[in-house]
Amino acid sequence: MTETTPAAPPPLRQRQTEEATPAEDFATPAPRIGGGAWSGLRPLLLRLHFYAGVLIGPFLLVAAVTGLLYTATPQIESVVYHHELKVTPRGEPKPLAAQVDAAREAIPGGQLVSVTKGAGDGDTTRVTFNVEGLPEGYTQTAFVDPYDAKVRGTLRTFGEWLPVRSWFDSLHRTLHLGEFGRNYSEIAASWLWVEVLGGLALWLGAPRGRERLRKWFVPRRGPKGRKRTLSWHGAVGLWVSAGFLALSATGLTWSAHAGVNIGKIQDSLGGASPSISSALGTQGSGGSAGADSGSSSPGSSATQVDLDGAVRIARSEGLRGKLVISPPADDKSAYIVKENTRHWPEQQDSVAIDPATGKVVDKLVFDDFPVLAKLTRWGIDAHMGLLFGLANQIALAVIALALIGMLFWGYRMWWLRRPTRGGGTRLGRPPVRGAWRRVPGRVMAPLVVVTAVLAYYLPLFGLPLVCFLLADLALAQARRHRRSCTEPLAETPKGMVR
Repeated sequence: MTETTPAAPPPLRQRQTEEATPAEDFATPAPRIGGGAWSGLRPLLLRLHFYAGVLIGPFLLVAAVTGLLYTATPQIESVVYHHELKVTPRGEPKPLAAQVDAAREAIPGGQLVSVTKGAGDGDTTRVTFNVEGLPEGYTQTAFVDPYDAKVRGTLRTFGEWLPVRSWFDSLHRTLHLGEFGRNYSEIAASWLWVEVLGGLALWLGAPRGRERLRKWFVPRRGPKGRKRTLSWHGAVGLWVSAGFLALSATGLTWSAHAGVNIGKIQDSLGGASPSISSALGTQGSGGSAGADSGSSSPGSSATQVDLDGAVRIARSEGLRGKLVISPPADDKSAYIVKENTRHWPEQQDSVAIDPATGKVVDKLVFDDFPVLAKLTRWGIDAHMGLLFGLANQIALAVIALALIGMLFWGYRMWWLRRPTRGGGTRLGRPPVRGAWRRVPGRVMAPLVVVTAVLAYYLPLFGLPLVCFLLADLALAQARRHRRSCTEPLAETPKGMVR
């Protein structure tokens, strides 16, 4: 039933009518009809969705904006570092050993980490060194023209990322605030799925009448106002919900706190990513090839295998595309040669090669990875815009823009709910308190258990949730205290002194 205020002027009456129509607005609690679980659960979802949206929204906004910027980094790098990355093919390449010697001269005193041979004839060779004084995780890389063994430039790198991408990556992950900054992105990932699932339940569970599917999927037209804003918020959220959930899940896999717990669960389910062993005479956890299956380098068994020999052996074992060669750390270690193609289909095979005999002492094939390990690899690469190339980047940009739009519409609805009497710029009113009392016990009990388990494994979901509850209780107490102080004093009976 629509409440009206006869004495109010027409604009206020129209506003109250719009705000009190639960059939169109999941931001207003619907009246409880019967004793169904949904009629009791819906107000609780409303309040959680509201508080999480208002308080977690800034974290989500920063993650969306920085993620949107990150999607363009491959194209930016290809332009900014074109001189370091690309050469004109001509003649036969120089030996990799000669290219490493040139890189050593450009980066004196560095400890050789790896040599990356590009997939194409026009790619430079990357020679990476550990250098004292660099931040943790960073290395110095020389980019060598393979046809004349001249260094085209040196750059500080983070893994395989060049400075532009590593800067935007750190901005997205930590806001350049180190380990402390990682908490912001984990809060965003820990709550994004909660907001999405709660919003979907509220949007799909609201009564629609005729043309239900159309109202679910097509934003409403008509005069501006809260109803139209809500329609855009709900319909766009429904279209992009799968992308939001995927980003939340993949973002949590390498977060600081939840990522550790997720890794333990994955390991207990047999889904850990296997690793190849560089120790001679030992087969790694994922090895499928022993000494008998290896290929020999040219010459006798005493011949030392050089970098080019390791590449030839790896190619004969089926490794393709970009190869990363890690030289032996000592006389008891093997070469490790890994594929590094992270677009679809992924090429992540690797081999360990005895530097004295050229035999493959261990081999790891990506096709043999456990399903969970493959899903983790694919999910992370999709999250970073690598798995499907440009199409992946465009999809991520659309999802980021949609999230920014969802936050804008959400805050706008909050603004449109603000009281208008008395002037001022007071904030919009939240959904009614005490919603949890309306949830049936058979629903509330398992809900509390599930929430407690999630809070344990996702601590930056649990801690903000506790803060929400404490803040809600504090506000309620302050409101009661203010109300008691403003109540008129009762008349004092004659003969009594106050």
